[in-house]
Parts: sequence; structure tokens; C-alpha cells
Amino acid sequence: SRRAVWLICGAAMGRYAQLVMGPAGSGKSTYCAQLAEHCKSVKRQVHFANLDPAAEAFDYPVSLDLRELISVEDVQEELKLGPNGALVYAMEYFEEHLEDWFAEVFTEGFGDDDYLIFDCPGQIELYSHVPAFKRFVQYLRDQGWSVCAVYLLDAQFITDPTKFISGCMTCLSAMVQLELPHINVLTKMDLVRNKEEVEEFLDIDARQLTAQLNARMGEKFVRLNQSIAELVDEYSMVSFFPLDYAKEDSLQDLLA
Repeated sequence: SRRAVWLICGAAMGRYAQLVMGPAGSGKSTYCAQLAEHCKSVKRQVHFANLDPAAEAFDYPVSLDLRELISVEDVQEELKLGPNGALVYAMEYFEEHLEDWFAEVFTEGFGDDDYLIFDCPGQIELYSHVPAFKRFVQYLRDQGWSVCAVYLLDAQFITDPTKFISGCMTCLSAMVQLELPHINVLTKMDLVRNKEEVEEFLDIDARQLTAQLNARMGEKFVRLNQSIAELVDEYSMVSFFPLDYAKEDSLQDLLA
């Protein structure tokens, strides 16, 4: 949406925050690193915050790190949970201590014209039904921050209609749950060998999508395929921006 683009750019002064979300391996940290370089070049002050309690290293400066509050490694060691269970526990702990942990940071660490980028975890359930991020978004708004969401998907996996629909549904789930100005981005376009396979889904209509889905699935799915395709097409619920770091102006085009 136009409002999402405006918030991503931070064109006007004010307190802005951007949630960088998407499945594991979708390129969230790379996006943050590229954004850090871009903002440095245009002399826009930005702060980066890690909200992944399982993160290990960063290619960009981190001003705020959730691991200072809780880490997946500590949860696994103390509670004997698996990686996914430990992550969900860590985010629930984050939700419970949200106000106390952020209170001092937000009142003393950031000014009225700051732009804050949150690099978020890659587990989809955190954006679909676990309430931690929904409450976090509300907290930011209560503190006077304008918030938008950038949802990343690996373009290498959006190469056939079934995968495209799957990607649309994950994006839509986050959009509905968080209720934020929202932009969906296809990353790693520079790694896609046949870009036409991806580009055809950037401007596909319901009839084309339904035909392609029906060709791959059984007859009992015909009505379901038609309903999903019409949802994506007629209501413009989900659209994607192809981000190619090999193209000099690609990131700038996204921010513009």
C-alpha cells in the first residue's frame, strides 16, 4: 500500500518502525544489511533491533538485541525444550516482559526522529496465531511509533502456482493478524535462473491462476482453486515487489 511505502521510506520526520518478517531463509538479515548501507549512503539515521532469540551473528549494527533479555539457547538448556518450543517460549516471555524491557530503551535510547528496523524470527506461527507480535505492535503504537510490515519470501520458491498460493496465504495470514500497512517482497531475484517463471506471477489474473491450479490438482479442488484465485486477484489482497540486489536501483525502487 502507499502508506506502507511511505512508512518504509520514513519520508516525513517522526518515530517510525519497520517489522522485517518472513520464513526462515527468506533473506531478512540480508535485507537489513542492504538497508543499513542504503540509509548510510543517504545519511538517514536508522537503528536496527534483533527480535530473534535464536540469532547468531549480524552483518549490520545492532542497537537493541532480544537475546539480552532471553535466548533460545538458554531456554533449551534450562527447560530441555526443542528449538521450536524454545523459540515460542522465548517469544511468550518477551510478550510478558515487553513493557518493562522496552520502557527504558524507548524513553532514553531513541529520539523523536528515529527510524527503527526490527529483524524478526523466521517461524511462520509467530505471525499467524501466536499473539506476541500483535501485542508488540500495539505497544509500539501506544508509544507513538508509526509501524509497517515488510514480509519477505524467497523468489526461488515462487515458481509454480501451488507454491505461489502457499506464499500468498502466509503473507495474508500475517496481514490479517497484525493489521499493519504491509508490503510483500520477493527476495533473491538475483539467484533465480529463469526470471520469467517468477515474473508471470507478479501480474497474474484469476482465470490464469485457476487454470494452472486445476491442471496440477484433482477435480475436487476446482471450486477451492477458483475461490482462492479470485481472492488474490479481485480484492488485490496480496501483491509482491521483486527485489534484485544485482540491480543498482532495486532497493531504491522499493523504498520509493
